[in-house]
Amino acid sequence: MNISGNTILITGGGAGIGRALAEVLHARGNQIIITGRREDVLKDVAAANPGMAWAALDVADPAAVAAFGEQVVRDHPTLNAVILNAGIMKPEDLKAQPFDFATVEATIATNLLGPIRLTAALLPHLQAQPAATIMTVTSGLAFIPLAATPTYNATKAAIHSWTESLRHQLRDTAVEVLELAPPAVATDLMPGHAENPNSMPLADYTAEVIGLIERGNTPRGEILVERVKPLRFAEANGYEAVFEMLNG
Repeated sequence: MNISGNTILITGGGAGIGRALAEVLHARGNQIIITGRREDVLKDVAAANPGMAWAALDVADPAAVAAFGEQVVRDHPTLNAVILNAGIMKPEDLKAQPFDFATVEATIATNLLGPIRLTAALLPHLQAQPAATIMTVTSGLAFIPLAATPTYNATKAAIHSWTESLRHQLRDTAVEVLELAPPAVATDLMPGHAENPNSMPLADYTAEVIGLIERGNTPRGEILVERVKPLRFAEANGYEAVFEMLNG
């Protein structure tokens, strides 16, 4: 992926990692379109970054995603990259009675079905570009679970697997498929993350990610900062120890 000169759509671009990437890539000379559920937040981010575009979108709404896919390519015909960042992370008690499926269903709709549906909506346009990029955002927890957030982990593991299949199926096209797998980062994705001393500072994370992309340091199409590698490679390098570190 070239670090500048693109038209990039970033879902969940109003806060956290999405906003940080949007602002850094905007400063690097890319046209950025951010989406999210909350118009007021999107407007504030765009106002703070003159020239950045925004559009409200709930990626959990299938009809909204389909309509948005058609509209965004009309509004931004040079669109050649999408970062599928929107996601939710909530704790669940699997022993609770009665069990509340609302969190399960919302997490799957946002984290798993959302990226799949938006990719399907945009892929014909992206394939028509001279060069294009689809970047999924998974997690270190795709590879080893935080037991308190079971459905979140499962959706990220599923998107990791789905990304590998997408990359293989698009291998003979001009569409590059990347996977960004963050560690715990100091954002408001889940209460306490921003204040947790074990979370990686957002500015440090963003700078390391941009550096990896700029240098083309994306083996297997994965963008892995050093802090996430113990999770990513736990299966090969000591799964039980890492699981214990995460879950106690």
